[in-house]
Amino acid sequence: MASAPLCHFGVTLPQIKRSWEETRAAALCFDESGFDSVWVCDHLYGVPMPNLPIFEAWSELAAVAALTERVELGTLVTPPFFRNPAVLAKQVATIDHVSSGRTVVGLGAGWFQPEFEQTGCSFPSLGERMRALEETATILKGLFSEERFSFDGRHFQLKDAASEPKPVRRPPILIGGGGEKVLMGIVARHADIWNNMAVAQAQLPGKIEALRRRCDEEDRDPETLRISQQCVVVIAENDEEARRSLARAQKIYGGHMGAGLEEHGIWGTPERVIECIERHRQLGCSGFVIEFFGRDTRDPARLFAETVLPAFRS
Repeated sequence: MASAPLCHFGVTLPQIKRSWEETRAAALCFDESGFDSVWVCDHLYGVPMPNLPIFEAWSELAAVAALTERVELGTLVTPPFFRNPAVLAKQVATIDHVSSGRTVVGLGAGWFQPEFEQTGCSFPSLGERMRALEETATILKGLFSEERFSFDGRHFQLKDAASEPKPVRRPPILIGGGGEKVLMGIVARHADIWNNMAVAQAQLPGKIEALRRRCDEEDRDPETLRISQQCVVVIAENDEEARRSLARAQKIYGGHMGAGLEEHGIWGTPERVIECIERHRQLGCSGFVIEFFGRDTRDPARLFAETVLPAFRS
């Protein structure tokens, strides 16, 4: 069996019902603690409750870019129809310059219908959203690399469009979602990273196999893709405390982020967390986007950085 890949560890930033002061403190902590990236969700509403306050994704990343020095900065994930892709390309390039080349473009099809329709954004069928997702990826890559770029798609059209300055580097494209046919085909054609949703953590082996089949169909080496897992991480210094936190996390996250958390998730003492991560690695997973469980996520993040990160840095 091939050796397991090296690991990339990302952390979600405070964003929903949190203050900028909390976000700022967490970003600095994660940057200094040795994590590889920080992430925000791209929602207009604090899902699933529209009245929950939430910071806008790319604005938050722009501010964090100016504060931090090491971490990459990405969205999990940006859907079509919130922004024109050419405008998004400008946002990404600007943040890439602020951060000296640390942006990652996370893309997905979108799923929470009210935040689209109630704000006047289009929300067509899933098939059309998939088409728009692929159009967005194509446009971003074109604008990031070509002096002038034209595109005539079903949802988006560009005519001899310029986008300057170019990013410092061509930002990696992450595509998130679990569709094993259409979405995986888009991933195989366009993505640098595929991210499996937390709710589908139990299905990770089958989805990796489906992704490899799509790569074969597209004549792409699957080893050129980073496989990433969105996950809640519950970590504590002893087993009793870890189990208490696990029970609270399952109630809070329910069937979305908390689905299958006890059986398939990453939780426990640092030793057990290392074992959970190693099981993911043996499947081919080389990236993790972590939502640490806790009111102040800096506390579990520090414990993870001190006790777990060193196991995967040699």
